[in-house]
Amino acid sequence: MTEATAAPFRPASTPARQPIRQKGRTALIVLFALVAIAGVVGGVVLSLSAGDSEGAGLSIFYAMIPLPFLWFCFWWLDRYEPEPLRYKLAAFVWGGVVAVAIALALEVWAQNAFDLSDEAAASFAAPLAEEPAKCLFLLLTFVRSRRVIDGVLDGLIYAGIVGIGFAFVENIGYYASSYIGSPDIALAGSEGATTTFVVRGVFSPFAHPLFTAAFGIAIGLAVGRRSKIVRVLICTIGLALSIALHGLWNGSLSYGPSNGLGFVLAYLAMAALLVVLATIAIIVRVRQVRVLERSLSYVADRGWIHPAEIPYLSRFGYRKAARRYARDNHGKQAAKVVTRYQRLATEMAFLHDSLMSGHSRPQGVERTYALLDSMYALRPDLRLPPALHRYARHS
Repeated sequence: MTEATAAPFRPASTPARQPIRQKGRTALIVLFALVAIAGVVGGVVLSLSAGDSEGAGLSIFYAMIPLPFLWFCFWWLDRYEPEPLRYKLAAFVWGGVVAVAIALALEVWAQNAFDLSDEAAASFAAPLAEEPAKCLFLLLTFVRSRRVIDGVLDGLIYAGIVGIGFAFVENIGYYASSYIGSPDIALAGSEGATTTFVVRGVFSPFAHPLFTAAFGIAIGLAVGRRSKIVRVLICTIGLALSIALHGLWNGSLSYGPSNGLGFVLAYLAMAALLVVLATIAIIVRVRQVRVLERSLSYVADRGWIHPAEIPYLSRFGYRKAARRYARDNHGKQAAKVVTRYQRLATEMAFLHDSLMSGHSRPQGVERTYALLDSMYALRPDLRLPPALHRYARHS
């Protein structure tokens, strides 16, 4: 055997199946595209509240600076089993447009209805309006298709992206307001906008993703629970934690000591929590490698894939080497086939492991076989490198 793919396998007596598709997907994509366009227009209008072109430009520029770094963080977490791009874009659009619109309407209503001071509105009305508005995307996604968010890491990723979108648009407004200045703040113009950018864009870019992450983790935990009561309880606790974290952050500025000690303590607490959250995310991501290898080994034992394929489907270094081998020896199309095969195998392996662990997954068995059929359809064009030495004995 010269290549890892020389002996194709397929689950016995498995009829061909079409990939499972959601109804109304095209309509939702068009709807979110229109919402995104409206969001771009709204962002520009919001930046123009700075009063001149310099202020508008600074507001948008400063709001965009943290985006590549934040996107990279969540892209890194999402590398093994990438979530559908349309859902990630929808999460960003929801956070930046829909959640902002819902939260703004609720905050204005609450401040007028209850005659709230600015401090009370920021500390109580804002968290109570903004967090449910952001978390609603995850809840709707969960209700519409439970297979999109199927674990803690997925919930964390979507929550983070929603938070990024919300913070992006909110920051445009803050920078524009700082550019105009106010009687309470000595700095204005470019100095005022820059000072606000340092506080929000440099020292606290993860604030909104961190707040919403509590609900993201909760809904990720709720996915595997069979009891509806338990799922509702977990999600309620997660939402309450998101609101509490947001309220603690805003309240430290509104009601903390005038010397800023309250804010410093809140900032340190949030920083510690962020470290804990990052550690959990990394541990979960590392665990994915072990889960993937374990599941693929079990699948190979059943004869559904060849054992020599396992390293080229599990470890990032070998995965990349497999794509490079296919491209260099068989062309770009062969590399695309390998990439597609790896993604299908990853999704199949995680789904299979979840089912074998006793978790409830909508149409789990049918989806597993559908993924295996899609993999099998690629086998005639699949070109993987020669089997590694430790797998050669299986050939």
